[in-house]
Amino acid sequence: MIYSYCAKTDTGRARNNNEDSVAYDEVTNTAVLADGMGGYNAGEIASGMATAFIKSELSRWLSESGPGVKSKEVRRAMEICVDNANLSIYNAANSNAQYSGMGTTLVVGVFHENLLLLGHIGDSRCYRVRGGVLEQITRDHSLLQEQIDAGLVTPEQALTSNIKNLVTRALGVEETVSLEINEYPVETGDVYLMCSDGLSDMVNESSIARIISGQPDLSSRARALVDAANEAGGRDNISVLLVEAGDTPEKKGLIARLLGK
Repeated sequence: MIYSYCAKTDTGRARNNNEDSVAYDEVTNTAVLADGMGGYNAGEIASGMATAFIKSELSRWLSESGPGVKSKEVRRAMEICVDNANLSIYNAANSNAQYSGMGTTLVVGVFHENLLLLGHIGDSRCYRVRGGVLEQITRDHSLLQEQIDAGLVTPEQALTSNIKNLVTRALGVEETVSLEINEYPVETGDVYLMCSDGLSDMVNESSIARIISGQPDLSSRARALVDAANEAGGRDNISVLLVEAGDTPEKKGLIARLLGK
């Protein structure tokens, strides 16, 4: 399986700074997205620390382990990297008053042969598009999701809830954190979308599916998703990280090939 990547992040129309962060490594097929929280620029610091640390450490471990590594070993490596990132952010927040209370959501994926090992914390999401059908494959760690699960709120009522952004789990807020990891078989043609709530709160799922299915390549899909969130109001930072599974490399234009990109 060959994986193609594209990421885009945007401040949106209501914020002055961008507290989202995205990173990926095409060699080890690792993808990370984080949405920071906290006063001053603390959210920006937390999300940047999370993506840089996890991408670096996880990619290094995967490179050293080689192609024969088992999925359960990858899962354990993901847990260790996230634990270390969590402690690093937590210690930074507690040693610098300016960063007090900072934290971040997280989505981290490792595409291991024909399998996606997907971990998440908080309400940043991962969707899968298969055969034109979009499905959310992460489940928000949020108060609103707990109310939905308990039958106190319907999915329709949740769309206008005023507690959308109250997460029940975040990276860097406490000394320990639990990373939820699930495994998904990958099929040729699958498209995976990691995103911050700046997209998912502004653009409904049917529109997301239509944009991904209606655009010819990852770059135009990413641009169209960010544009749609901004057109809907852009009330938060917007980040998208797209991954497409194929059996041949994504076709590139003549200029890109000549430049070796």
